Amino acid sequence: MMHWAGFLLCSALIIYSGIRLSRYGDIIAEKSGLGRTWVGVVLVATVTSLPELVSSISGVAMNDAPDIAVGNLVGACSVNLLIFGLLDAVHRSGPLSARARQGHILSAGVGIVMMCGVVSGIQLRDSVVPLGWIGPYSLVFLLGYLIAMRVIYFYEQKNLRNYMEEVAERSPFAGIPLKQALARFGINAAVVVGAAFFLPGIGVGLAEQTGLGQTFVGTLFIAVATTLPEIVVSVSAVRMGAVDLAIGNLFGSNLFNIAILGIADLFFPKGPLLSMVSSSHSVMGHAAIAMSGLAIVGLTYRAERKKLFLAWDAICIVLVYCVSVMLLYSLH
Repeated sequence: MMHWAGFLLCSALIIYSGIRLSRYGDIIAEKSGLGRTWVGVVLVATVTSLPELVSSISGVAMNDAPDIAVGNLVGACSVNLLIFGLLDAVHRSGPLSARARQGHILSAGVGIVMMCGVVSGIQLRDSVVPLGWIGPYSLVFLLGYLIAMRVIYFYEQKNLRNYMEEVAERSPFAGIPLKQALARFGINAAVVVGAAFFLPGIGVGLAEQTGLGQTFVGTLFIAVATTLPEIVVSVSAVRMGAVDLAIGNLFGSNLFNIAILGIADLFFPKGPLLSMVSSSHSVMGHAAIAMSGLAIVGLTYRAERKKLFLAWDAICIVLVYCVSVMLLYSLH
């Protein structure tokens, strides 16, 4: 019971502060003039992915649980894309992908390329020649993330004029200065990180208590818990009308999660991280690639109507995730 109580308490703290992150992230986007897509991809995505960073480093450095760490990160990527699909139900005025800027295709496409590297690292585990104790792919992940942020930044600068015109028309945060928004954003980010620190140890306890194993617990329970900020922030952002902030947060979080794999590898001295984990992690890696591809198709096609309460691209994304979870469970 103690493990479940700790899991629920950490999740509650993450939800509480995550709601506030979306509000202050939107204020920062407006006051700084950087735009919702850029702020979502970089600032908000980085903060909402801090639970994955903290829990993964804690998982490999303190709990010797590489499967928890990798399952958390790869699982979080697929959960983020599941959120993208389910947000379509929250967005009532037509398909979400038709209201978002097509610039998100850039971050989604880079995410596919980087996730292919993750899956290859898992599948080629015995063929990887380490650099010291880390896998060479870890350096590629970190460098790839930095290059992606630079490319996305310059892309967003081209669209800055349109964003500033939008801000001039609607400014609901006139009474909140930028410094105050940044301070409150930082406080809530600290709460999220603090709660995430304890999740890997709780995950190890749950794996032993339930008998489900670290791979499944890391991919499902811990990944969902550490993805709660993305869920809360994205739902809140869509309800505020900040669609690009929500989507930028999700795709940006996936890029940062893959970079975290490279960071976690540095804290795992036993050898290349992806060579020390179960090959079943590639199931969710392939799922994330497929779901990202479906998201790109939806953002490109821009359907005008929904089927039932979800657009067709969102339905396919949800189905891919459900099938992948069932397949992963059958392999545990």
